[in-house]
Formats: sequence, structure tokens, C-alpha cells
Amino acid sequence: MHPVVHEGQLNGKGFRFAIVASRWNDFISSRLVDGALDAFEGLGVAEQDIEIYKVPGAFEIPLLAQTLAASGKFAAVVCAGTIIRGQTPHFEYISGEVARGIGQAALQTGVPVVFGVITADNKDQAIGRAGVKQGNKGFEAATTAVELANLYKTVKSKK
Repeated sequence: MHPVVHEGQLNGKGFRFAIVASRWNDFISSRLVDGALDAFEGLGVAEQDIEIYKVPGAFEIPLLAQTLAASGKFAAVVCAGTIIRGQTPHFEYISGEVARGIGQAALQTGVPVVFGVITADNKDQAIGRAGVKQGNKGFEAATTAVELANLYKTVKSKK
């Protein structure tokens, strides 16, 4: 069997993207934004086609991401933030709600809303996932956003 396989291309030219970034743990989250911008630039997204929105903390990411996705202005929304485990159950509540909210934003709008939020047990783990050792989750999220934007465009043009 040789079914038709559809995959998104890694070419961001002509697409608009939003990044929603948490200011909490900004020393790490800002690295995620930088990684996303590097990916977008490398994939041909024009600087004027990227908008960055800053929210106070990770909990505030999903609602703004949903609002931006529903606006019709963006092909995809990248969510970037850092949640580090503390000594209370707060980590579980926040990380679970942020993940659920980002997923719901995508499902409710039909626009790719990409999870680029680090959930880590400690600061060193988070730094590693926002740097070069273990890759940059912001870079990965932006790459995913470009691929999905292309794939969704292909699906919508086949209607």
C-alpha cells in the first residue's frame, strides 16, 4: 500500500505568528523566545510577521493564546514559559492547567497553539531545556508552528 502522506513544510514565508511568553522565570523564558525567533528567522518568517505578547505568568498564557488564535491574524501561536517545581503542590496545579488550556485553545479555535512551556523539577533542568545541551524548546515550538501552519494550509486548500 502507498497511501498519500501529508506533511507540513518548513517554510514560514508568508505566514504570521504570535508568541505568548510568560515573564515569570524570565531569565529562562526569554531564552525560549530567543530560540523561537531564531527558528522563525531560519525558516523564512519575516520580522514584521511575528508579534510577541508578554503575560505575567504561565497560568495567563492559555487565554491570551486562545484570543490570538481566534483573531484570525495568525497561522499559529507559540506558547513559551517556564514552570519550576517548588516545595508545594502549586507546580502540579499550574502545569496541568497550562497544558490543558493550551490544548483547549487549539481545539476551540482550529489554529495550531504550540506548547513551548518548560516544566522542570529544578532550575538546572529548565536551563538545560532552554539552551544548547538539550536543545531549546522555544526553537522546537516555533519549528512545529511553521510545519503545522503549512500542513493546515494544505488541508484547508483541499476542501
